[in-house]
Amino acid sequence: MISYKHIPNITYFSPASFNLIQADWKISGAKVGYIPGAGDDIPGVLTSLGYKVTMIGLDDYDLDYLSQFKAIVVGIRAFNTNEALAANQQALMGYVRSGGNLIVQYNTSSPLLTSQIGPYPFSIGRDRVAVQTSPVTADWSSPVLSTPNQLNDQDLKDWVQERGLYFATAIDSAYTTPLIMQDPDEPATNGSLIVGKFGKGMFVYTGISFFRQLPAGVPGPIKLFINLIEQ
Repeated sequence: MISYKHIPNITYFSPASFNLIQADWKISGAKVGYIPGAGDDIPGVLTSLGYKVTMIGLDDYDLDYLSQFKAIVVGIRAFNTNEALAANQQALMGYVRSGGNLIVQYNTSSPLLTSQIGPYPFSIGRDRVAVQTSPVTADWSSPVLSTPNQLNDQDLKDWVQERGLYFATAIDSAYTTPLIMQDPDEPATNGSLIVGKFGKGMFVYTGISFFRQLPAGVPGPIKLFINLIEQ
């Protein structure tokens, strides 16, 4: 609003819009733990989807406490910044072994606060896919791509800014790698999403840029993240 004695009052209305996603996704609305990293908006998105999200703090790495969560999600760069997380990596492996579902989002390759992130060896490299429209080869029969929501080629469209960054390398054979990505004229990489069964539970490391896609409301990555939680 502009109000000045020499001119009439002027009110300017700026355009406003928002996008809605119409989707029939299977979502349990279960309890999800979230371990903060360098900061992202994923907890708010998960809450909007219907999950009951609880932030996990310094004194919460107790197996009895952790066992209440259907899944625990680790925020971006948490193994670079969260000392309590690094110190309690084995407690989280106990959670997975007992039937928990641990989803670790991307970390930079250095400096890492611990060299052991998952139950089986892998390294964090510098592979990334910067072209968000680049082709992706997918094993659509993989449980994380088909259960409880079936993904398809349509879910690879309309991504923002990039596909992902700091993909896994030197991946142990105990992990499955359902996605192969590559930038134009660059070698293909299978490290954007690695999934490993451990005991009764599941461990995931992913360099997919969910921290960009979910707040932007991109349907395909949202559906994939739901599947990762619901395993």
